[in-house]
Amino acid sequence: MEASPVREQDVNPAADRLNQSCLCLTLDRKALCAALEQEAGDPEFCRTHVAPRSNLFSNVPVFLPTSSIDAMQGIVTAIHAVSQLPAYQEQVLSWAPEIARIDHGPAGAFMGYDFHLADDGPKLIEVNTNAGGAFLNALLAKAQFACCREMEHPPSLRWGGSFNADVDSMLEEEWKLQNASRPLNRIAIVDDEPETQYLYPEFILARAMLANAGYDAAIAAPEQFSFADDTLMLDGKPVDLVYNRLVDFAFEQPEHEALRLAYESGAAAFTPNPRNHALLADKRNLVLLSDPEALERLGVPSSIREVLKGIPRTRMVSAENSDELWRQRKHLFFKPARGHGSKAVYRGDKVTRGVFEDIVQGEYVAQEFAPPGQRMMRIDGAEAARKIDVRLYSYAGRTMLAAARLYQGQATNFRTPGGGFAPVFAID
Repeated sequence: MEASPVREQDVNPAADRLNQSCLCLTLDRKALCAALEQEAGDPEFCRTHVAPRSNLFSNVPVFLPTSSIDAMQGIVTAIHAVSQLPAYQEQVLSWAPEIARIDHGPAGAFMGYDFHLADDGPKLIEVNTNAGGAFLNALLAKAQFACCREMEHPPSLRWGGSFNADVDSMLEEEWKLQNASRPLNRIAIVDDEPETQYLYPEFILARAMLANAGYDAAIAAPEQFSFADDTLMLDGKPVDLVYNRLVDFAFEQPEHEALRLAYESGAAAFTPNPRNHALLADKRNLVLLSDPEALERLGVPSSIREVLKGIPRTRMVSAENSDELWRQRKHLFFKPARGHGSKAVYRGDKVTRGVFEDIVQGEYVAQEFAPPGQRMMRIDGAEAARKIDVRLYSYAGRTMLAAARLYQGQATNFRTPGGGFAPVFAID
């Protein structure tokens, strides 16, 4: 696919200048800790959960043109619209696990749409159903202060003013889509070995937020659940809704059996769930979404096909096209089709022949490389560059919050000095 022409509205010198020259620290860590501790109801929250994670939060924000944020939202809206088309659903469910054909109604809480920033507009890199960080970023965005003289006008956060209410509304909507006849009472936040997860602090925040909203909320590992008499049980009490953070997207592992049975029977609502992942986050879907001719055959309107040019062209890797992809590898990024969390991903210009042969034998997609944007900062007195990845946390095609991740290396991580989550400020 040819790159879309550079559009004047995507270029904003003020935002670029601030990302390159606003090097002073804007994060008020004392204010952030106070907000985190108040939300969690734990005066030791920062000492216990944030201090050991030194690269969880960056000290600087990311500045984006309002037009770029609008373009990202346009792509999110377009993908959601396509995902509702019966012809598209039939296509993507053909390569999804059988459990994904079960549709109880929920649309998928906290879908994460990840973007890189190109000169001709933002490029969608991938979609995630277990997108982490929303609860942390909602508080991070409010603990900033202006420090750059170059800022002629105060920046806008665009989102975050009613995050708690939005979460409550989202989960109530998910519940109503599946169970309209009775109130939502008990919510379980689920992940494998939750206390060992890097983002466990936000599980605590989520539990506290839900409890403050009047729900009976718990954090649990899958093996703590049981399923009997058409009821999902945790600690002797029934569970109504599961906020699902597992990366076993089809509940295939033995320890997830109780959850699988509860999902299949509809005994509890799951968000996100196997169907949400199949329709939106399976990386094989990017092959379809980035192919204008395939989209046209599915009946996708030309206006939506134009917006979806913001997805870099993606192809399945096969023995048949391996020679061509090897020749083009310097312009490609290889990702496992069923992967998650940037595991086993490779930049093509760094792939050896031996690794490439493994890629061909595995189930991989090859995506046109879209270089990330860059944020300058000062670390130990010296200027340093960090890459930018922008995530929109969305529900049913509507964005709830935007945040960035700053990092070094070929994929996002929380191991980079100066890196971590960063708020996104809109610049008109």
